Amino acid sequence: MRPIASVPSDCTTTIGDPLRDDRREKILAQGTHHQIRKGAKMHQFCHTTAKIAAWNLAGYNTISDARYEKQVEGLAILDAEVVTLVEVKPFAHMQRLIDGLAAKGCIYHSAILPQAGDLNIGILFKEGITAGEPAFVPGSDLDDPGKRKAITVRMTVGKFDFLLIGVHLKSGRQPAQQAIRDAQCKVIGDFITDFRSHSREDVLLMGDFNMIPGQDVSNFHHLGGDDLMDFLSSWDLQDRFSHILEKGRANLLDGFAITRTYSGEYIRGSLRLFPMHWTMDMGRERFREEVSDHLPFVASFRIDRDLV
Repeated sequence: MRPIASVPSDCTTTIGDPLRDDRREKILAQGTHHQIRKGAKMHQFCHTTAKIAAWNLAGYNTISDARYEKQVEGLAILDAEVVTLVEVKPFAHMQRLIDGLAAKGCIYHSAILPQAGDLNIGILFKEGITAGEPAFVPGSDLDDPGKRKAITVRMTVGKFDFLLIGVHLKSGRQPAQQAIRDAQCKVIGDFITDFRSHSREDVLLMGDFNMIPGQDVSNFHHLGGDDLMDFLSSWDLQDRFSHILEKGRANLLDGFAITRTYSGEYIRGSLRLFPMHWTMDMGRERFREEVSDHLPFVASFRIDRDLV
C-alpha cells in the first residue's frame, strides 16, 4: 500500500494522467476509462462513506511482540477511518501500533490520555480527519483508579461531525458488578444528556460495555441518558457475539450506539462483527490466544453531507 497524502478529510488520493484540463473534461464526459501511467500527477476523489470501528486489544496481560505484529496486521486489514481501541497497555503501545501501520503504508494519528491503571482507551484516526483534544468524562471511573474513565473526542470526518465516547466498563456477571456498571452508566448517561442539551452534534458511543443485551437491562437504561441513545449493537447486528471465552463459547459484550437523531448518517444494516480471525486464516480459539479475545465491530456512515 502507498502512504496516503494529507488531504481534505472526505477525500483520498489517486494517480491520474497529466492531461490538459480540457482533454480531461472530454474524457470524463464520455465516461472513458483512461490508462494510468507512472510519474502521473496526484488528483483527488472524494469518499461518500467512512468506516468507524471499535476493538478490545486484550491488553490486560502483556502484549508480546508476536501479538503486536498480528494486531497491526489485523488493523491494516480492517482499514477503518476511525478505530476506538480498548485495553491499550502500556500507554506507548498506541504509538507502536501507529508505527507498525505506517510501515504498511497506513497513516494514522491518535487521541489518547493515560488512565490511572495504565489500561487505556485510545482513538486511531486516518490522515486528514479532524480530531479535537481528548478529555475524560468526569467521575466515570467512580473515583477508583482501578476502573477506567470514558474518553471523549470531537471529530469531523468529511462533513460528518460528532462526539466520540470510548468506554471500558466494569466487567463481571454478578449483581455487585452490575451495580458498579449501573453507577458508571449513570455518570456517562448524564454526561450525554447534558451535552445534548446544548449541542446538536451526534454522539457515537462505543467500546467494551461488558453488558449483554437482554440481561443487563438496567445498565443499558442508565447508559442511554434521557432516552437519547440508539444501541445499534442490540438490534442492527446479525452476529450475537464479540467476546471469545476460554471454553470456545462467545457472548456479546462490546457495544456500539449513536444518538437517536442521527438523521441518516448511519447506514442501516452496516454494523457488523468484523471476522478478523477468518481474514487472518485462524479459528476463534487460536485468534483468542494469538491476537485478542475480542473481535472488532465496524459500521459505515455517510460523510458527504451534513445532516442535523
